[in-house]
Amino acid sequence: MTTVDQPVDVLLSDGSTVGLRPIRPEDASGIVAMHARFSERTRYLRYFSPYPRIPERDLNRFVHVDHRDREAFVVLAAGRIVAVGRYERLGPQAPEAEVAFVVEDAHQGRGIGSVLLEHLADAARRAGIVRFVAEVLPANGAMLRVFADFGYQVQRQYADGVVHLSFPIAPTEATLAVQRGREHRTEARSIARLLAPRGVAVYGASATGQGVGAALLGHLRDGGYPGPVVPVHPSAATVAGLPAYPSAVDAGHPIDLAVVAVAPEAVGSVVADAAAAGAHGLVVISAGFAEAGAAGAAAQRALVRAAHAAGMRVVGPNCLGVANTAAQVRLNATLAPALPAPGRVGIFSQSGAFGVALLAEAARRGLGLSSFVSAGNRADVSGNDLLQYWQDDPGTDVIMLYLETFGNPRKFARLARRIGRDKPVVALASPARPPGLGGDAPGPDAVAVSALFAQSGVIRVDTVAELLDVGVLLAHQPRPAGRRVAVVGNSSALTGLAATACAAQGLTVAAGYPSDVGPRAGAAEFAAALGAAAADDGVDALVAVFAPPLPGQLTDTEADFAAALPGALDAGKPVVATFLAGRVPAGVPAYPSVEEAVRALARVAAYADWLRRPAGALPELPRIDPAAASAALRADGADPAGLLGAYGIDVVPSVRAGSADEAVAAAGALGCPVALKAAAPGLRHRLDLGAVRLDLADAAAVRRAYAEMSAVFGADVLVQAMVPPGVPCVVELVEDPAFGPVVGFGLGGVATELLGDRAWRAVPLTDADAAELVDAPRAAPLLHGHRGAAPVDRAALAELLLRVGRLADEQPRVRSLTLNPVLARPDGISVLHATVGVGAAGAPRPDTGPRRL
Repeated sequence: MTTVDQPVDVLLSDGSTVGLRPIRPEDASGIVAMHARFSERTRYLRYFSPYPRIPERDLNRFVHVDHRDREAFVVLAAGRIVAVGRYERLGPQAPEAEVAFVVEDAHQGRGIGSVLLEHLADAARRAGIVRFVAEVLPANGAMLRVFADFGYQVQRQYADGVVHLSFPIAPTEATLAVQRGREHRTEARSIARLLAPRGVAVYGASATGQGVGAALLGHLRDGGYPGPVVPVHPSAATVAGLPAYPSAVDAGHPIDLAVVAVAPEAVGSVVADAAAAGAHGLVVISAGFAEAGAAGAAAQRALVRAAHAAGMRVVGPNCLGVANTAAQVRLNATLAPALPAPGRVGIFSQSGAFGVALLAEAARRGLGLSSFVSAGNRADVSGNDLLQYWQDDPGTDVIMLYLETFGNPRKFARLARRIGRDKPVVALASPARPPGLGGDAPGPDAVAVSALFAQSGVIRVDTVAELLDVGVLLAHQPRPAGRRVAVVGNSSALTGLAATACAAQGLTVAAGYPSDVGPRAGAAEFAAALGAAAADDGVDALVAVFAPPLPGQLTDTEADFAAALPGALDAGKPVVATFLAGRVPAGVPAYPSVEEAVRALARVAAYADWLRRPAGALPELPRIDPAAASAALRADGADPAGLLGAYGIDVVPSVRAGSADEAVAAAGALGCPVALKAAAPGLRHRLDLGAVRLDLADAAAVRRAYAEMSAVFGADVLVQAMVPPGVPCVVELVEDPAFGPVVGFGLGGVATELLGDRAWRAVPLTDADAAELVDAPRAAPLLHGHRGAAPVDRAALAELLLRVGRLADEQPRVRSLTLNPVLARPDGISVLHATVGVGAAGAPRPDTGPRRL
């Protein structure tokens, strides 16, 4: 949400940044100045007349708006207004508003019009406006394209020399696809400008050759970067053998990237100097910002504001740097003296220390690097930005991420689902929920967090070693077609360990394996066994293990057993190896233990399984009324029945009673037989404690049950009409700090609650997600029919989960929801109780609303 007090920064189609905020009265002079810079054609197309100057009366009306019936946003570049867009409601409480915008000539063609339209439509919808109208001259092709390309259903009429446009502004799948397509392109371009600069300025390199800045300069110079490298130094004529300049502008070279290693208090002047040189981005190595406390956090915010105002993006601060090994770039703007060999793996690291370890270990293992970014404090550029860039980067096939926290978890999950279909994403991320962000609240445990990653197609690992284990396998081997594994080796101990590890990791040892050729087998026999396994149609992947024979066991002591491995690759099946003697050839992932080899193979097999599953869709659901749901979310709380009813979820009515007479009256109104339940939320389903009494057939039975229950559980009870019995289930919605809203499902009962038998999926839920969620709990076989019971209607449960997921996606004020119990039967379901937790109205949930950084 963009407000007067909360301006936003946005990316344009060329990857640069501008500011966007509502207009203010003090903007009058800026509006006049912008108008003066317009060409005559721009004035005519906007105002349908020459309009050489803005009359005072018009100017006053332009800059004074009520931010509801009349709204206007300005776009600022380099501190001055370069565009303005506005809407005006067509009469009191009218559902329509006229929209218009104008962009200064020098900034036309950069996507400003589409950004303005997104923010104006969002503001108008919140004001109750449902349709925009506009009048455009036929010659104004650019304006007509903005409306036509947005995905709205635009109606056109031509009259009196003007094109009259009208369109509803409610978001649709088409408008959302257009918005996210533009988001993808702008974010990818902003990163591309950082990783392939025409020239680099280095701030903070000392003339003595000592310190962080000098190291960065040396790595840039010695890494083979072909463009100009400009040391910026206040007094030195040369630094590290390169001509130095007091300002980047003085060098006379095109500068796209500024690498900053100065004291934090000097960064502000560096931003101004880099902006004057036309830089597109800053890589701030300097520490002393948000990681240093409140003052540093304020300085970090000021740094990002200044950079964005100048059209630049920021990597860092407190980061390791960026690198690109492409032959035409060869950029090493990092603190690592040497990079891994060029390859096809992109690496993002939030931590500088982890980044150093990743690069060193990747080089040791022969994992080729395409590009690398260390985000440090992640004040601006994040892992999501890199995902957008790597999706289209032809030089990157595998993406590896080290993540300490998620800045925008919903966006990460959305991008990973899309990108993972083409390029695998491997993430080293903690399964723990961060303290202070709901870490002690109900929600996914460590196992469920891994499942949430898997739902998005992300391969989650626990250590740097495992990150590289999986990365090497993905980079060099094909994906397995299934989970059947052939284990081939010359040691019964090692093949047995491998078979045990396969079972533990959910892989199946193929029929006829393990194959142990024995310690006396020669290289030819070993190669033949591997070749036979590779050709076996019942095998999807191979694990090759080799132990050095004891002295005297082999006649040919010079045999190269590792040479047998390349031949096994010809069948197009992945091969992993643990060779305790000899050197495994390039292209075959080698691991120090069979457990590590099998674990990496299992991670990739799970990813291959995800690729084979249908992606799922967001189905159309009848009886959905978001407006009614919003009305049920009152300022003082929520009306659970109204909220759920607006999403087609019917709750069996219940009546609260505080005395025997009230209970009898409620039973009479509902119709016997009824159930009596203790009113306390934790007792409503505790049949085992006597807090629930069923099948009370008449008033006498109700009085008797009330007397017994009130003596133990208190006076307040709930009276509810009986429904047919079923398998009790629980549906939950919680706001998770790592994934945003997540929907949980499990079976009811003390035992399943004690064991935490709950499965989770992130919102939005597809039909495939909902179907998988129903079958995910360990107790799910009870839903299929157990010991002669009839199977329940699992499709009805899946639809209920879809409705809860839709509610969570569209109603961000709903922070928690519990449906307990939900009785599942062969003929449908009954929701007996619902509790809803509501947060205060405020800023939209991340990854919703118009584009913004």
